Amino acid sequence: MFAKAAKDETGRWKAFHFTSHDNPHINRAALKEITRDMTSLSYRMEIMAEDVTEAPGALWTREIIKRAIQYPLLARIVVGVDPSATSEGDEAGIVVAGKAGEEGYVLADESLQGSPLTWATAAVTAYHKFGADRIIAEANQGGQMVEQVIKQVDPNVPVTLVHASRGKQARAEPIAAQYEQGRIYHVGSFPALEDECCMWIPGDESPNRLDALVWALTELMLGPGVQVFL
Repeated sequence: MFAKAAKDETGRWKAFHFTSHDNPHINRAALKEITRDMTSLSYRMEIMAEDVTEAPGALWTREIIKRAIQYPLLARIVVGVDPSATSEGDEAGIVVAGKAGEEGYVLADESLQGSPLTWATAAVTAYHKFGADRIIAEANQGGQMVEQVIKQVDPNVPVTLVHASRGKQARAEPIAAQYEQGRIYHVGSFPALEDECCMWIPGDESPNRLDALVWALTELMLGPGVQVFL
């Protein structure tokens, strides 16, 4: 909305921009203290109030995210899951994707915060809703517990456990390359997922929706059983 207001020429919208330095109620010494450990990106966004939608050095840009209104008959559909071990922790990433020919389609982002039973139920619901053939789940958070809690919801759902090892960037780069080649389409808009993609910088801890996306698309675009390094 800020970007829309800034570009408006009708007079209906007005955009205002104030930095933390412009705020008379913020103590100068305190401001200096809290910015000491900030990254340059955090400083630009939180202190200088810049509307940054892409992080410098991010593997994804807004430009490479292609959109589709509809999608063809899909040969495969999977649900990628990046689990959360506790209900108070990070969100569990749950992303549904499919493949037709050499193209991949992101169909839904069902990510949520909740207990293992909560996210397992959401993943199984997505599996049935989209007619998926498999759930692809990261096993680093909880190991066999991940498969067990999914089977608790529905014992008939096929589950493939994938293990994260070295190098998050090595895991994400092949999928980002698929986007750059125009082979991945988002069927609709997924703001939270797309923000994670475009704001994640290799070397930082990768967020949950992004992880779920990459697990799903790795299975579809690179082939079952491909060794993926995180």
